[in-house]
Amino acid sequence: MTRIAAVHGVLPPHRYEQSEITAAVAAMSLPHQAERSLLDRLHATSGVGARHLALPLEQYAGVTGFGQANDLFIEQASRLGEQAIAAALAEAGIAAHEVDLVVCTSVTGIAAPSLEARMAGRLGLRPDVKRVPVFGLGCVGGAAGIARLHDYLTGHPDQVAVLLSVELCSLTLQRADITPANLVAGALFGDGAAALVAVGARHRLAGRAPGPTVTASRSRLYPGTEGALGWEIGDSGFRIVLGAELPELVRLHVGEEVRSFLSEHDLKPPDVTAWVCHPGGPRILDALGETLQLDATAMELTRRSLHEVGNLSSASVLHILRDTLALRPPPAGTPGLLLAMGPGFCSELVLLRW
Repeated sequence: MTRIAAVHGVLPPHRYEQSEITAAVAAMSLPHQAERSLLDRLHATSGVGARHLALPLEQYAGVTGFGQANDLFIEQASRLGEQAIAAALAEAGIAAHEVDLVVCTSVTGIAAPSLEARMAGRLGLRPDVKRVPVFGLGCVGGAAGIARLHDYLTGHPDQVAVLLSVELCSLTLQRADITPANLVAGALFGDGAAALVAVGARHRLAGRAPGPTVTASRSRLYPGTEGALGWEIGDSGFRIVLGAELPELVRLHVGEEVRSFLSEHDLKPPDVTAWVCHPGGPRILDALGETLQLDATAMELTRRSLHEVGNLSSASVLHILRDTLALRPPPAGTPGLLLAMGPGFCSELVLLRW
């Protein structure tokens, strides 16, 4: 049994309404009115009302290359990540020197030394803390990170593990790319970070921390779908790969994956009292809800998060898990399911018990 002791989300201070971001992106990237009409339509139907950005909106026009964007990523991500971990540890009542493992996931920048190494001394982590920096999981990284913490704590039940997710999607903006995929990404993704603290079954907090327990997980790659989602990395940085077939892949694969996983634990979708779903976008959420026959309330917190802060890539499910704990905690003893999808094309499922 792995117990979630705390989850804390952090957002950059620069918040903008979607209409403000639309206008700024158009001014930087779109020379023709026909393209502006498409941009307006995509932004208006994205389900996003506002987003937080790593930089003031007017500074993005001056970010002209991958190196500059990545330097800004390291600077801003280190600051946000440190805030998230410090606050999560404080909420859990755990000192930094008690942490045995840190898993750090991000897909919007590259750092060596990795982010958690850069902030370890300032946070007070032990010099012998185990570190697992992860790049490439994309939006699935938050769910996969919880699953890997659970794997570790199952073997080390008296220890403490921390998951950190930092995603600064705005710094990946490709200003010269006016393909529909890039315009959709520019309509959906926001910036944010989150940290989760978990303890093993023999830790002093295992029986009294406020969060749910993690009871099982499942990772799944879907062969032949590798080109549907990810990055193409070139001189200008990260260029989004976002296939139009993604909603259909969700219908074909993810719904059956969820039903199969739940059935292994003698559960069906109606038994789940909390759905903590990655907010991939309205079409993805519609496809997931349809294939699982969920009612409108099941993903209400997910759609709310998408509207208020956008898609935060791997950090989103951690923000939504925090919101579930704070705003709509399920009845004790009932099951919850945390799920996300990412490049591969893949899914990660985490079964929770409240």
